[in-house]
Amino acid sequence: MTELVTYRLDGGVATITLDDGKANVMSEDMLGAIAAALDRAEADRAVVLLTGRARVFSAGYDLATFSRSADDIRRTLRAGGNLVHRLLGFPYPVVAACPGHAIAQGAFTLLATDVRFGVAGDFKLGLNEVAIGLTIPHYGVELARHRLTAPGFDRAANTGILVAPEEARELGFLDVLTTDADDLRTRATAEAHRLTGIDFAAHTGTKLRVRAQVLAAVRSGIDAEFGG
Repeated sequence: MTELVTYRLDGGVATITLDDGKANVMSEDMLGAIAAALDRAEADRAVVLLTGRARVFSAGYDLATFSRSADDIRRTLRAGGNLVHRLLGFPYPVVAACPGHAIAQGAFTLLATDVRFGVAGDFKLGLNEVAIGLTIPHYGVELARHRLTAPGFDRAANTGILVAPEEARELGFLDVLTTDADDLRTRATAEAHRLTGIDFAAHTGTKLRVRAQVLAAVRSGIDAEFGG
């Protein structure tokens, strides 16, 4: 679709791959490209397989964002919050194949998907905002509260710790840990194709019931903090 995001439809599965050639930072351009890819997947009525480039899902926001104007910062963070909210309520299943690092907004994007596959290796996952002088936005707090274990949420949010994939699974960042990149692709793709066989109307209706409180809390946080 763009130089930042590619889109491939195969057998009812839309593979959306993030690749900026570096750390897949969540710049305003990247967020816009992901939103456009999700528009296309929704029009195609496709299960989404969301992944990144080799060894990185996303390292989070481009830190240069925070040296820009207040309006620029709010606009970018609002786009990140809107992405999280959209993924949480997306009308078709979303599978994440995390090939490595997932940090801050990258981890929030991962947490907002339905099934999360990761890979063992020398990778870091977590919410490092407090370690780099940032306060986690309200939408991130509510999402992490919903998806992480209770002790994992408190520790991850308040200490800024980054953990290896094995511990990330224990804390709730990942559902399944695979052995290598090939295994990750195989298992995540198989799960995405399996999910093409479920009833999408039932999936959407159930998802919106299960996540009603967190969807409302995320939307309220976005609107209160960054404007509607």
